[in-house]
Amino acid sequence: MKNLWASPVFRSRYPFAILAGLLLAASFPNIRIAGFAWIAPGLMLAAALGKTGAESFRIGYVAGLTHYLAALYWLLLIPYRWHSLPLGPALGWVALSAFMALYPATWVWLLSKNSQGSTNAVAPAPAGLSMAGSELWTSDWTHRTLWTLSGAASWVALEMVIARLFTGFPWDLLGDSQYQLLPVIQIASITGVYGVSFVVTWTSLSLLSAAVMVLRRPTLRSAWVGEIFLPLAVLAALFSFGFHQLRQSSTPVRTLKVTFVQPSIPQTLIWDSSKNDERFRELIHLSQQALTNQTELLIWPEAAVPKLLRYDKTTFEALTGLARDHHVWMIVGADDAESRHNPANPNDADYFNSSFLISPQGQLVERYRKRALVIFGEYIPLVRWLPFVKWFTPIEGGFTPGDRAVPFQLDYLGVKTAVLICFEDIFPHLAREYASDDTDFLVNLTNNGWFGEGAAQWQHAISALFRAVENGLPLLRCSNNGLTCWVDKNGRLRQIFHDQAGAVYGPGFMTADIPLLSPGEKRPCTFYNLHGDWFGWSCVAWALLLLARRLVHRRKAKVS
Repeated sequence: MKNLWASPVFRSRYPFAILAGLLLAASFPNIRIAGFAWIAPGLMLAAALGKTGAESFRIGYVAGLTHYLAALYWLLLIPYRWHSLPLGPALGWVALSAFMALYPATWVWLLSKNSQGSTNAVAPAPAGLSMAGSELWTSDWTHRTLWTLSGAASWVALEMVIARLFTGFPWDLLGDSQYQLLPVIQIASITGVYGVSFVVTWTSLSLLSAAVMVLRRPTLRSAWVGEIFLPLAVLAALFSFGFHQLRQSSTPVRTLKVTFVQPSIPQTLIWDSSKNDERFRELIHLSQQALTNQTELLIWPEAAVPKLLRYDKTTFEALTGLARDHHVWMIVGADDAESRHNPANPNDADYFNSSFLISPQGQLVERYRKRALVIFGEYIPLVRWLPFVKWFTPIEGGFTPGDRAVPFQLDYLGVKTAVLICFEDIFPHLAREYASDDTDFLVNLTNNGWFGEGAAQWQHAISALFRAVENGLPLLRCSNNGLTCWVDKNGRLRQIFHDQAGAVYGPGFMTADIPLLSPGEKRPCTFYNLHGDWFGWSCVAWALLLLARRLVHRRKAKVS
């Protein structure tokens, strides 16, 4: 056993780091083996045991880079070519993955040698391991448990940073992988998705600790039990809480008939302004087919309207006429613009990625402007100082962000909703601003046509469904080419659109009956909706204390 850790296989830790990254990627769609998420963090850290400083950071970086390159492969499907070469998507794929890999690298570095722990070891640590992760080798169960809890808190702290730094990119958070484990994800109504990430990471590190104890005390068959007892007890409590929440569902007093239109417009066609009229006519025709079932609300996805709705007379009359002819409310995705009142350039304007509410009388009742813009997709950072950056993106200009959430009130139906555009529904802290106590449901309009028929559609949808759990509200998603669906308040994917071939990517429409609040009813707000990221910020504070502790020990080591 002593020579095992000194063998060439264990000396080269990078294969284990790569395996950890691949397992983590495989826990998300389209492979979606959720159990791998309970193994990957522990394996990632196990690969760095015995390594400190820069080397542990490199091991974590390799694991993270592997994960993101595999999970975000769909960036390569963007149909954009730079001088006939797919250079732009490839550079974006590598650059984003390389940046995101810094987070797991930091996590591994932070935990690989955060304390020397107790000196009362059960037995001498294997060669090469005594200098790292010493909480695993101490005889003190309390130290080992605090180490695993610290690891879980640090993981959540970094996810909190991911959701906010440089406009944020909280894509494929660890908890998202468990979307099918309905009883467990109900904890998101209290902690947000971060609570699920915490439990998964804690369990993974506890399994690592249990494996180490088996190796340290192979003659004691029950050596591992104490390591996993506490997380298993918490999981049992979560299942009990989750089943209780799922049983609370009742038959709604009233419903709203909603029709979702999925046009499946290729992104190349969206970029080709010469095809605007043609694709708009096809969308109107598809909607007329959909409006044969006396629906009450018709939804179009993001970027469905090819021209400026408020400024193009033909487009405006076609849309408002459709609403009047069928006496239907409409929520549509369309661009909008406002003059900047610039005397030097009267044509200068700000452009917005927007959604509009149209009444059955053909009036534009309300509009919402997207607040969280996609970097390199809707705006180009630093383009004024680095103009060459625009060569690697298909967008010519950029959008201006909106400044507030806007409720959409369907007056005589007594229905209130709010719209999130594109990937705004992957931000927990943003989405809760749109859910008041009299909101019936949330709506997301999105266009994942950028990514062909890849995993992006599913990854986006499983992240979004946590917003329903967090806020205790149904979520309606209307997408250009998938995943058009609706999710109930407990995170169940109730209905998913499939085309005639059985895929989620083709054109068509879907009608669903959405549960509503009773007239004058106020929904019971979830703890998360009321109090926000209290759990996430607590983990950030914990991680900062852990970092401070490490820096102090490092300074003491230099002095000595």
